[in-house]
Amino acid sequence: MSDLNDNSLNINFLKESILKRLCESLDKANNKGWRKLGEIVKSDKRFKVSLDDMDMCSLRALEADGSPSRSLLKLIGDQGCMVGELVEFLKIMGHTDALQCLKPPGIQILVQPQSVAVIAGHNLRLSCYAVGASHVQFQWFKKTEEVHNSSSPDLVFSPVRLKDKNWSPYSNRLRIIHYQTFKSEHKLAQKHVPHCQEMMTNENNICCEVGPKYNTRLISSDLNVFLPSATDKVALLIGNLTYRNHPQLKAPMVDVYDLTNLLRQLNFKVVSLLDLTESEMRNAVEEFLSLLHKGVYGLLYYAGHGYENFGNSFMVPVDAPNPYRSGNCLCVQSILKLMQEKETGLNVFLLDMCRKRNVHDDAMPNVVLKVTANIVFGYATCQDAEAFELSSSGFTNGVFIKFLKERLLEDEKITVLLDRVAEDMGQFDPTKGKQALEIRSSLSERRSLTDPIRPGDYSDAAEAQNLLWSKAHELPESKLLDFECGVQIKMDFAAEFSNVLVIYTSIVKKSEEMLSCQAHITDLPLDLDVDPKLMNKETLEETGSFLLSGSLPHHCLYTRLSSLQKLKEELAFTVCLQVQFNSLDELVQWNMDVSIGKPLTAKLDLNRPTRKNSCQLTCLIPHSPSTSPSHSPASDRRFHSQGPCFPQLYANPYLNVCEPLHGAVGGYGDFRLYVDHTYQYENMPCSPVLNPPSIPIETTDDIDDMQNEFMNSLQLYNHP
Repeated sequence: MSDLNDNSLNINFLKESILKRLCESLDKANNKGWRKLGEIVKSDKRFKVSLDDMDMCSLRALEADGSPSRSLLKLIGDQGCMVGELVEFLKIMGHTDALQCLKPPGIQILVQPQSVAVIAGHNLRLSCYAVGASHVQFQWFKKTEEVHNSSSPDLVFSPVRLKDKNWSPYSNRLRIIHYQTFKSEHKLAQKHVPHCQEMMTNENNICCEVGPKYNTRLISSDLNVFLPSATDKVALLIGNLTYRNHPQLKAPMVDVYDLTNLLRQLNFKVVSLLDLTESEMRNAVEEFLSLLHKGVYGLLYYAGHGYENFGNSFMVPVDAPNPYRSGNCLCVQSILKLMQEKETGLNVFLLDMCRKRNVHDDAMPNVVLKVTANIVFGYATCQDAEAFELSSSGFTNGVFIKFLKERLLEDEKITVLLDRVAEDMGQFDPTKGKQALEIRSSLSERRSLTDPIRPGDYSDAAEAQNLLWSKAHELPESKLLDFECGVQIKMDFAAEFSNVLVIYTSIVKKSEEMLSCQAHITDLPLDLDVDPKLMNKETLEETGSFLLSGSLPHHCLYTRLSSLQKLKEELAFTVCLQVQFNSLDELVQWNMDVSIGKPLTAKLDLNRPTRKNSCQLTCLIPHSPSTSPSHSPASDRRFHSQGPCFPQLYANPYLNVCEPLHGAVGGYGDFRLYVDHTYQYENMPCSPVLNPPSIPIETTDDIDDMQNEFMNSLQLYNHP
């Protein structure tokens, strides 16, 4: 007996050819695919399919030959699912293609009857030949009426008469023609003539139906109308501030935090990361690219040190050497090339970094980009200029984000929005003549960050990547820790960024015999490199977290864990409970081991070795470490020792800051304006021999104070 005729056969024993066709059918379908099958099976009490099971099936799509459908069928087959039961499930789904895979071979028509014209009185034979798995029976019909005595493959007319023709006369009554114009399934008011009737239309098309009211309708050809939308919106935000070999920054943390909250209001999937090394940045970009597909709006924001050579922008990781070259950095144009390959609907780059030339890097990238009318670059400053951050006693935005965040939610074409930001920045006195927003765009359509999301046909791989993104932004569940002494501790979690987690603990229950008790977190993994002095603090600010203080409960102990991407194993630690009893002078201590798995972006393993298909090797460009002759400093290059310099000789009288000494190798200046109007000079070696600069320097200015107290006291001097 054939497998397909045996409904009691376990589906795990279906022939491989049948199983392969069935899985292909379920994998390709969207609304009636394997996910729908899983929902139907889950509702049947005979089988158990959990959400975790569905997630595991989804992740199979990431494997080279992985099939979510095969994984699901194996799961329910192991639970005893028979062919007959699977057929019932597919019938409920209405998946006819999948049902065909489980049906015996159907009837195959070998010869179709043909329409012919014949003169009345002549003989005619119509034939229809077919074969099937069993005996085939024939029955001829004229319209819906059975033709008597016609159960053979041949139908003979001998002779042909006029009444044998298949005709359908129109009535002699008046046929009224109706018109109605539609736009995206909605009638257009005042766009019709009398006697209208409804019709179906394709999304984003305008068409007109013309036809008799009670007979066949005719639809005009479509007139395409552009209604901008995204199949999804994805944003990668990187803020580098804690550099190992270069000046530290403050603004990127606040800028990334504010931009994250705004983009989420626009329904972007946001990945926000702080302080990434080169390999971590490349892997973060790779994960970002995996979320892009046809029609997606992709946005990349970067705040940190950077430079621009030959029209190509480079982002500097926190572990970049001094001096650095293109092989140590990420080329933005290489990332754009990979985004174009994803057929994205919109590519937006917001680069909040310096664009000074790096004379240590003589490589000329050869990034060949496609001609696409969907690219927008928003540079925080002009070419060969610096970007400023506003320095004050607290944390503030950089100049670019200070004005961008005021307009980001506006329903305007993205280039129009950036134009308005540029106008706002142009009115900001402290940066006039020093920093101006530059916009480069090839955008030919009115696309906005506020455009709605209309999901397209996702592949299983895209679905799996979206699932992975969701899991990488799930917070660990709150925990109630019950100690032997009767104390109950509640442990909660908050995400400051995608790679920064705040753990806070509070006492839920304690005995009246206890004078006091506190729960401390200890024994954190060495991968995180957390300063013990910043752990278990009574305020968030003491931990270094200045952005969540208004959103978390008080009377807790807080610990801030940054750089979660460095975790190689699950996050495990010890909770140490110290209790002071009324009757005892000494503290009594209990310990409990806790594991919360890999939280947030630790699941993405961004610390893995860079893959060959990362943005590092997108094309044949000389700045790749494998091809650049200047990847490492030349052995014969000599660096001169540097003596002290006098900042007032290079002071910019308008901003009250010192100009960077272009040519200083390995040194940088940190000039701040204080209340007594005197310059403070910190650790800036200057070379009497003006060598090329090691990095494009980003100046820090106390602009807030200048606006209020010092603008009137500024004097103009002639530049030397």
